[in-house]
Amino acid sequence: MALITQETDEDAYFELSFSPNVQLVSTVRRFVSEFYTQALVSDDITSRVAVATHELLENAVRYSSDGNTTIRIGVKHVAPAIRVRIDTCNRAEGGCLVTLRHTLDELIAAPDPDAHYQVLMRRSMKRVDGSGLGFGRVRAESGMVLSYRVEGDVVRIRAEATIENAVAAATVA
Repeated sequence: MALITQETDEDAYFELSFSPNVQLVSTVRRFVSEFYTQALVSDDITSRVAVATHELLENAVRYSSDGNTTIRIGVKHVAPAIRVRIDTCNRAEGGCLVTLRHTLDELIAAPDPDAHYQVLMRRSMKRVDGSGLGFGRVRAESGMVLSYRVEGDVVRIRAEATIENAVAAATVA
């Protein structure tokens, strides 16, 4: 089953489907960082989107009900900017879906990503299972907009940003 629909207007992209474990997330992050280094050129942009990728992938792997996860990363030069899109897809169980919806709805509705991230950090001190910071970190530290869809038990999460004045962005085309 194809989990992520291919975008046709991207200058550079890759899609990876695997049955990972959490330890492999760091290996994928190194690969992704190299991809971003080639596609984005700017170290600052590369660092921000690598963090977002790591957080999204770690979440998808950790909460996958069948062990399968797909990630797709696309980069598009839209002068004078670059659009970066990160999509993850996995299956999740009912309780995780309820928590996911609540977490993302709250995050998406928050008018100030940094202030909301501070709220999440205070809440994390009381948590016993995970930090609960991943999606907040994507939005606050990476400046990416999050969206999601749940179809049955399939979860699709997208982080997207258009980064203005990207240094040497023309090398992507």
